[in-house]
Amino acid sequence: MAIHIIADSTCDLTEDLIERYHVTVLPLYVTLGDKAHRDGADIHAADIFSFVAGGGALPKTAAVTVSDYLEAFRKILERNPEDEIICITISAKFSSCYQNACIAAEETGHVTVIDSMNLSTGIGHVILTAAELIQKGKTVPEITEILRNDIIPNVDASFIIDRLDYLHKGGRCSAVAALGANLLKLKPCIEVHNGEMSVGKKYRGSFTHCVAEYTKDRLADKDSIVAHRIFITHAAAPKEAVGAAEKAARESGRFEAIEETQAGCTISSHCGPNTLGVLFIRKK
Repeated sequence: MAIHIIADSTCDLTEDLIERYHVTVLPLYVTLGDKAHRDGADIHAADIFSFVAGGGALPKTAAVTVSDYLEAFRKILERNPEDEIICITISAKFSSCYQNACIAAEETGHVTVIDSMNLSTGIGHVILTAAELIQKGKTVPEITEILRNDIIPNVDASFIIDRLDYLHKGGRCSAVAALGANLLKLKPCIEVHNGEMSVGKKYRGSFTHCVAEYTKDRLADKDSIVAHRIFITHAAAPKEAVGAAEKAARESGRFEAIEETQAGCTISSHCGPNTLGVLFIRKK
């Protein structure tokens, strides 16, 4: 009996990590103009940025469907009906992926659906922890308990945003707030708490300077940080900004692995280019 992991494309993991940890990733749907695409398969963040820069409207995103989950679950279970599946989804407050996966799981059995209560590589931390626990021989109930009690509540996920026009176009920021922030060169930090996004500290100055300060702030409480892994996830951020985040992460002296990943279509369509986040786990 084997345990398999299925996730959705909002996890923003690299192809190397997906292959190394044997994760099956199902794409969300992205409608750009009048055509629907599969996130990460036939559309990428750069396509969105190019379309919007040319005057197009922001894309609409749709969850992995029940039929998509059913197909993925059945494909695994037809090979060995005794296998188990752990399906980890984007926060149920952001998407209906969790609900759709639960509906499919009821029909097939042998599937445990877990709401990551997060997005992007905040989900990635949950996925890779699950994979590492499988490698250690943990059972599905043991893995589920560890993820829900020790990992999910302690993932520290945040992003700093260079421009607010995408948030404004998406209805998440007023025109006045966007204009004021741009005039003052403010870069807000968006934090994820209990599966929802909120605005944290606002930084001022060049994007690279703000990224350096933001990263140092997030990693300031060194004793509370799990030293295993940190993700630096970004949407078309300049090399200087990514380098500033990596430097601050290295200088913290806390992390065994620093993983750089690209944000997919879901994050990119809400936050726009020049968005960067550092995501890690805090101690319980």
